[in-house]
Amino acid sequence: MDLKDVRKNIDFLDSRLLRILNERMELALMARKFKADIEDSDREKTVLERIRQNSPGLINSEFIEKLYTEIIRESKALQKKDFRLIGFKGEHGAYDEIALREWDSDLIPIPCEGYHQVFEDVRAGLYDYGIVPVENTLGGVVGEVNELLVNTDLYVVGAVELPISLCLLVLHGADHREIRNVYSCSQALDQCSNFLSRNNLTSVQYYDSAGAAKMLAEQIPQGTAVIASKLAAEVYDLNVIKEDIDNFGDNITRFLILSREENRDDGDKCSIVFSTEHKAGTLFRALEVFAKKNINLTRIGSIRSGMGDYSFFMDFIGAGRDEKVAAALREVEDVTVNYRFLGCYREKKISQ
Repeated sequence: MDLKDVRKNIDFLDSRLLRILNERMELALMARKFKADIEDSDREKTVLERIRQNSPGLINSEFIEKLYTEIIRESKALQKKDFRLIGFKGEHGAYDEIALREWDSDLIPIPCEGYHQVFEDVRAGLYDYGIVPVENTLGGVVGEVNELLVNTDLYVVGAVELPISLCLLVLHGADHREIRNVYSCSQALDQCSNFLSRNNLTSVQYYDSAGAAKMLAEQIPQGTAVIASKLAAEVYDLNVIKEDIDNFGDNITRFLILSREENRDDGDKCSIVFSTEHKAGTLFRALEVFAKKNINLTRIGSIRSGMGDYSFFMDFIGAGRDEKVAAALREVEDVTVNYRFLGCYREKKISQ
């Protein structure tokens, strides 16, 4: 090992330290949701005492205490700003995070382990919003999310249609000719199967595309690449060697923004969910209501909600406060069961 190698390792550790510090600040913002006051001297004393007891021998305890005093001070400064938090599934660099940035760049994105956690933590008030994908032009509906939407009492307050650009990422300095294994989530691997086959690359399923990028940056496996976003490359300091490697060009995912509170601003699109009785023509009666009032449906989908039972999701153009729309919704509620108005909102369509 020479000076260049040592400095390379230092740069690697610095990047990781910054990500860990950012994660700690995110947790501080989450902790604020449970605290009546920002100041908590007993907790600060406990943290500093634990740090003093666990200080590694090489690092001076006085330096560690000064460092953590500054970290605590910055945490409290962030808590005072009263940021709004939004939960998303996966790790930083996920396409969900790209979509939420497009919807509102002032929100603080918080990674969640799964879609269920996004729903539960928004419902509990830990996050102000959540973002979830509901359908993809190549992969179809996201079944787990749609099942959760059937049973949630959350509202839809926004939507984003995001073009998905799947990229091949490697470590800086890696030789692309030595790549053998490519890690990513199952959907991304499926959507890039032609590229992988053409280049004799072995696909390895991972829990999350951005999570695969994080793994590559932290574990540094040789001969490995990942499929993820350009944002993931920025977050984990990776090199993009090929963009748009998916089988088809028209790859778009639609995301919904969830909230405990119904949207109070004017919207131009609405979503509802309902079931129908086991009688012939009941779904047609609901659809007929919109047809007669010249309301344009933009999506209708179904998902199994029980033994032989289905719930239907419907999106349409219109404002919930418009009398024609309000009248249509009253009629639909009369001819359906388990009807619920999910919300009226604006949808952002992001261009390539």
